[in-house]
Amino acid sequence: MESKPLNRRIFLSRIGAGATALAVATSGLGVLSEAANAQTDSLLRIKPKKTGFRFTPIKATTKDDVILPKGFKYDVVAAYGDIINPKKDTFGYNNDFTLYFPIKGSNRGLLWVNHEYTNPLYVEGAKVNDKYTPAQIEKLLYNQGGSIIEVYYDKKEDKWKMDATSKYARRISGLTRFKLTGPAKGEKAVGGAINVQGTFANCSGGKTLWNTVLSCEENFEDTSKNAGLDPTHYGWVIEVDPFDPNFQVRKHTALGRFNHENASMGLAKDQRVVVYMGDDKKDACVYKFVSKDKYKPEMGKANSRLLDKGTLYVADFKKGKWIPLTIEAVKAAADGKPDLLEKFQTQGDVVTNCQEAAILLGGTPTDRPEDVEISPFDSTIYIAHTNNDKHGNLHGHITRFIEKNNDHGETEFEYEIFAAGGRQSGFSAPDNLTFDSNANLWTVTDISSSSLNKDAWTSFGNNGVFVIPTVGDDKGVALQFASAPMEAEFTGPCFTPDEKTLFLSVQHPGEETEDLSNPTSTWPHRKGEKVPRPGVIAITGFNF
Repeated sequence: MESKPLNRRIFLSRIGAGATALAVATSGLGVLSEAANAQTDSLLRIKPKKTGFRFTPIKATTKDDVILPKGFKYDVVAAYGDIINPKKDTFGYNNDFTLYFPIKGSNRGLLWVNHEYTNPLYVEGAKVNDKYTPAQIEKLLYNQGGSIIEVYYDKKEDKWKMDATSKYARRISGLTRFKLTGPAKGEKAVGGAINVQGTFANCSGGKTLWNTVLSCEENFEDTSKNAGLDPTHYGWVIEVDPFDPNFQVRKHTALGRFNHENASMGLAKDQRVVVYMGDDKKDACVYKFVSKDKYKPEMGKANSRLLDKGTLYVADFKKGKWIPLTIEAVKAAADGKPDLLEKFQTQGDVVTNCQEAAILLGGTPTDRPEDVEISPFDSTIYIAHTNNDKHGNLHGHITRFIEKNNDHGETEFEYEIFAAGGRQSGFSAPDNLTFDSNANLWTVTDISSSSLNKDAWTSFGNNGVFVIPTVGDDKGVALQFASAPMEAEFTGPCFTPDEKTLFLSVQHPGEETEDLSNPTSTWPHRKGEKVPRPGVIAITGFNF
């Protein structure tokens, strides 16, 4: 019999069908089978709303621009160096996570934007005798952190704009003072600190149930070293209220210190707050935090205290269990090892040295777990494992967790491979994730700029945005929606409430440039400029 080659759709559907059987035994959710491809899937709590996000998928390209399907357009809302408020604060560098807070529905609101890192060629300049000057350190710190900007849709011009007269717009940066909360506050592990300077290396994040921002400090090591700051003060999840400058910005140490990608918040069935987090590092783990006390909507932002006390867990994929990272468990595992017993004496030591404690207790090392998001439709957890060339996983994959009894507070789970990166799927290196109301998973890709369009990544073109249905006949099939400029990656996809606008960051265009007079990208192609600028765009053209 002649064998037929598997096409992309069949390949992915078979991956899903084989893995879904894993969920049957302990999930209590009903059998995951071919029926799971229907919108009547027994897992669904919420049925998809829209008739569809219709577009004609684009092909991979190497053009130095944002390429979109026919009928869509983009506006550059803010780019590096733009003035954001009457105080003349400026938009930071290498924008990442975005989060929209409505003021007037979907047409005006505040946009929180992370700023992950700088490029000395464009920002602080080269070191002097292998050190930064005080002025360079100030630039380094100021241009990371986050921006709060006010954005609006100008109906007459059919264009999204930034309102630089906003009373809300401000910067949260490496120069801002923060308070610590939780078990590491005032502990020896952080040098006795109660208050610390600044936030930087802000990658992705999340939104709290009480309408504040959680922003995550990822690769903080270089900046803390270059600025002469204590590294134990960074690598945390921070909280900011974009509407209220009097809300004390804080770092929640109970959520652990590691190379945080994001923080996705949900509720256990008993109303305890749960936060899922990824650690963007090769051979790193997946975590979740479960609060000690219960969420009370009527308390508003006072619910922030829930992130002070609770249990931090690490995932053991093999056993399908969440392992609590407690000082008692760490001491037991470190018995007979004097160096570890000296290092881990309090819970503050555990959360500060979280990566080491997680591996010690049996957390599963994985392939760079970046964004972790809760599906609003079935409460399952999607995790983007970007890649890990140490183990030959060059293109990454997306896993799906099913908590026992569909309860975020449980300590047992099953998982499956939802989609695999590679030629068969058309995408490589999945990163940030979000959902639309038609149960589609949107993912952006993060092929490193030094690898783009060469070797194993030749066929993928520039980084892009892909849409992957999570239910229906096309479940698991990736369709390309957008392509990024040269050497850039898209980050932080976020829809307005009416889903007619998608905010998206364009990060590090022209990152491989060595000579300012010969840049490898000139995006956003501003008149009279040849300098690439990271920026946030608003994509429109969605019709339902």
